[in-house]
Amino acid sequence: MAQSSLTPKAIVLLSGGLDSATAAAQAIADGYDLIALSFNYGQRHQRELEAAKAVAKHFAIADHHLIDVNLAQWGASSLTDLAQPLPQAGLEAGIPSTYVPGRNTVFIALALALAEAKGATAVYLGINAVDYSGYPDCRPEYLAAFQQLAQLSSKAGLEGHAPELVAPLVMDSKAGIVRRAVRLGVPIAQTWSCYEGGAAPCGRCDSCRIRDRALVEAGYPQLATPTG
Repeated sequence: MAQSSLTPKAIVLLSGGLDSATAAAQAIADGYDLIALSFNYGQRHQRELEAAKAVAKHFAIADHHLIDVNLAQWGASSLTDLAQPLPQAGLEAGIPSTYVPGRNTVFIALALALAEAKGATAVYLGINAVDYSGYPDCRPEYLAAFQQLAQLSSKAGLEGHAPELVAPLVMDSKAGIVRRAVRLGVPIAQTWSCYEGGAAPCGRCDSCRIRDRALVEAGYPQLATPTG
């Protein structure tokens, strides 16, 4: 979207998935000019980054930063370590192998740095604590702690105007996120949630299962992964 000096700016962490795309759409609806931030963090494939570019284009976000942060160097996640199998048979008990140590902490820190440099007053995040995969860095208490850190660790914070961390979907059900996405005009078919990077979503991984179930529950089964 074309930016105006009179309109407040917000950073959106744009992964290319449904949640981050919906957070971007919500930020636009809330009246912000957006600066998108995406990461090549050593994930298994580049398909989600292609989706992030498509979403940014759909919403006419001209200022889109893509940063390399190689979290795959030390592995410890099935999303960054090709030697580890991806979960395929439903949700794992406890914190799943797809958890990437420190990922949101690194991403939000860089988003806050960009926000301060660009004069943005908010950082929009697509994190969700309801129908999520059990990640510790998707909880409201994590976000509250990071907001306090933002106030303590930055020039903007010391001056009393640290960027606000906004997680509009944090307490939505996944089906609720789908309904919000439709209402806000998110190009759902252009988003990518699958842990695999093929030409089409696999329909088997946990992320596909959660997404497809939500699409069906929300009344949009035609957008779910084809079966059979």
